[in-house]
Amino acid sequence: MAAPNIETVASLAKRRGFVFPSSEVYGGLGSAWDYGPLGVELSNNVKRAWWRWLVYERDDIEGLDSSIILNRLVWKYSGHEETFNDPLVDCRECKSRFRADKLAEEFGAQPTAEGFKTVKCPSCGKTDWTEPRPFNMMFQTRLGAVSEDDPNALAYLRPETAQGIFINFLNVQQSMRRKVPFGVAQVGKSFRNEVTPGNFILRTREFEQMEMEYFVRPDAEHSQLVDYWVEQYVGWYTSLGLSRDSLHLHEVPQNELAHYSRRTVDIMYRYFPERDEEARQWEELMGIAYRTDFDLKSHSKNPADAEGKRTNPDSTEDLSYFDEAAKERFYPHVIEPAAGVNRSVLAFLMDAYAEKTTEKGEKRVILRLHPELAPIKVFVAAIDARRLRRHGRHRQALRPAGRDRHSFLRHRRSPVARRRSRHRARPRHVGAGARESFRVERAFTVEAARAKSRPGVRLTLDIGH
Repeated sequence: MAAPNIETVASLAKRRGFVFPSSEVYGGLGSAWDYGPLGVELSNNVKRAWWRWLVYERDDIEGLDSSIILNRLVWKYSGHEETFNDPLVDCRECKSRFRADKLAEEFGAQPTAEGFKTVKCPSCGKTDWTEPRPFNMMFQTRLGAVSEDDPNALAYLRPETAQGIFINFLNVQQSMRRKVPFGVAQVGKSFRNEVTPGNFILRTREFEQMEMEYFVRPDAEHSQLVDYWVEQYVGWYTSLGLSRDSLHLHEVPQNELAHYSRRTVDIMYRYFPERDEEARQWEELMGIAYRTDFDLKSHSKNPADAEGKRTNPDSTEDLSYFDEAAKERFYPHVIEPAAGVNRSVLAFLMDAYAEKTTEKGEKRVILRLHPELAPIKVFVAAIDARRLRRHGRHRQALRPAGRDRHSFLRHRRSPVARRRSRHRARPRHVGAGARESFRVERAFTVEAARAKSRPGVRLTLDIGH
């Protein structure tokens, strides 16, 4: 079974050390969350699994880590300054603020002034709304010790990692001697001043993305490539434990596409199983978009409009690609799979959620995380308290078996529980990949038990005297 709702997972995540409300000692901060000891391990494991699958196990993807703060002109020519907006409405009665499109969708109305006449405010129940207006979601900042009104000091925290890849296209292609098709992957923080963030870590103003831009020829089968990457990502998520029944493919209608996209397919996850209408149970997990050659052309110095004027007079580079085999120059088209770390972590937690009833009728919540994602790979605890002093040597003997402490073999020391059932249950509560209960014998034998399969495995380790 999966979690019944997001609230259940949020409560569990705090108790088990996965995610805490940020700034809680000062009353918290809306949509801000801190990842605890187990949460940061789970998040890092998701990113490592993605990087290993996409960059290490393929021979056509390179990695990149670009700056969070870019030249303001990047966002001007990418279209973000002009178009990166959400429609905003205010309730005149209680002054609450909402995203017009999301609110209209929830009540089955049109996101217009006329349509909102029948929409009741979720906060006060009134129907007195302002006109919907655009709200730019980029966070502004100032560079250097300058006055607040100096326009040259204005900069933005990046709302996506993609633009850092586009402006480095030639750097990666030439330095790594890549031929089209190839991709560039990046994991990093992005920031969006969301109008109505919420639902735990599903929608936050600060989040991490796992994005890849795949550069192909203009005459490639772009729609088939979108389908290919959709299939690849569905396979990746299900290989790490997500149920296929919890995923749904959504073809974004033409009138809802982003300004750069010709086709987008969203992979949806059932984040809201408690809702009666099935259509409202789904929310975007990630998206795969066909961005054409919009971005590389936008940042290049050579493209001109119908009158022969340069469309980007500020650029100093031409981000075109010369195909030696075909003896032609062109701007590569782009297929973009973009996934969120936060949303992926939430999906994995919800799908791993399970309830178990003990012999005494007590209900216990356990997490059935995939071993590759489990924050604790091996849970080690002594059965015999008198032999607990041997525990340190036992850990030293096990540690060389792993490539590093966190990614392969995370040890967790546990005091001896008074009840063995509690001792055995603890690893499953935090999603441990395996549990090892050891008792020191003459040959220093370790008795290990897999958290899922239960059968004991006896291992002989040289832990000294």
